[in-house]
Amino acid sequence: MTDVDAALVARVRSRLAVEVREPTPQAVAEALGLEAGLRGSATVLGVVDALQRERRGAGELQPLLDDPQVTDVVVNGPHAVHVDRGQGLERVDLDFPDDAAVQRLARRLATQAGRRLDDASPWVDARLPDGTRLHAVLAPLVRPGTSISLRVPARRSFTLEGLVAAGGVHPEAEAVLRRLVAARAAFVVSGGTGTGKTTLLSTLLGLVPGQERVVLVEDAAELVPDHPHVVALEARPANVEGAGRVTLRDLVRQALRMRPDRLVVGEVRGGEVVDLLAALNTGHEGGCGTVHANSAADVPARFEALGVAGGLARDAVHSQLAAGVQAVVHLRRGRDGVRRVHEVGVLVADGASGRVGCVRAAGLVDGRWVAGPAHERWIALVESEA
Repeated sequence: MTDVDAALVARVRSRLAVEVREPTPQAVAEALGLEAGLRGSATVLGVVDALQRERRGAGELQPLLDDPQVTDVVVNGPHAVHVDRGQGLERVDLDFPDDAAVQRLARRLATQAGRRLDDASPWVDARLPDGTRLHAVLAPLVRPGTSISLRVPARRSFTLEGLVAAGGVHPEAEAVLRRLVAARAAFVVSGGTGTGKTTLLSTLLGLVPGQERVVLVEDAAELVPDHPHVVALEARPANVEGAGRVTLRDLVRQALRMRPDRLVVGEVRGGEVVDLLAALNTGHEGGCGTVHANSAADVPARFEALGVAGGLARDAVHSQLAAGVQAVVHLRRGRDGVRRVHEVGVLVADGASGRVGCVRAAGLVDGRWVAGPAHERWIALVESEA
């Protein structure tokens, strides 16, 4: 789009749309013949390339998605495109001609995902055929213009050793995590958005013995554990007629009938927490999942909020949480942009009130891995479960 005038491309695009024609060199040349002045072959080829580039993959964003370092691409209107290469969002030198161009791309991506995006349905949350997670909202519901968020699926499985080498896991925390998985303790990986919860959980699932059957339940497929026996279930939204919806709660119930040795819910964020807690209290050891929380100490409150919203009484949430989930692994993104395992904690029920709290077992303090108040409880947990 930098080699030809954007307004010229827009006019050619409009003419071809009216005539329902593909942007072939002949069609573009004929459309340019209606323009004032002479146009050479370089202009024709430039317009053809610009129009066909819009129709390929993610259009102008495709080179960013192809960058092996990029994990996220976000568009905030036509003049603000950012990427995350693992060090936080950074702006890139890319502009769209106008918001209409961003909307065209958003609608085309939604169509690729089998979803609609228009005035009647002005947002979409879906997965593209290549696994990229798409979220888009049309202007004027969002300012400064149409928003597109693309999360690139993991291109490879990480090893725990690799995360240690990258600084994501403290060397002393590596053995802690290995023992947690080997002990078949039920745990959740917590953290804020973009802290690496899915990456860490995938890595830990790679430590599960190969003879065990791992059943994954996800809203959108993101977990890619390096394990020989994985069955993955993925939720499905309703179609344009409003039928065919499959929820995480539906899939958790199906997963329980699939003989899981490890039941994994990719992200606990709704009513499926009720079925997950029930599953973890019926002999399904080693279950795990991720949950959004600002700290490990906030995890019980997060479960309480989700469980109550899902129809459980507050006391029931805490009693099932105390009996079904043993540990929390919490991640944070540091000021340097690196995502790290910040602490591990043990869930403990108060004898008087029955309320569950998360007590720190160990974690980072000034770059050192330091034991916390629940360290002995943690040792007892992994030793008794082993």
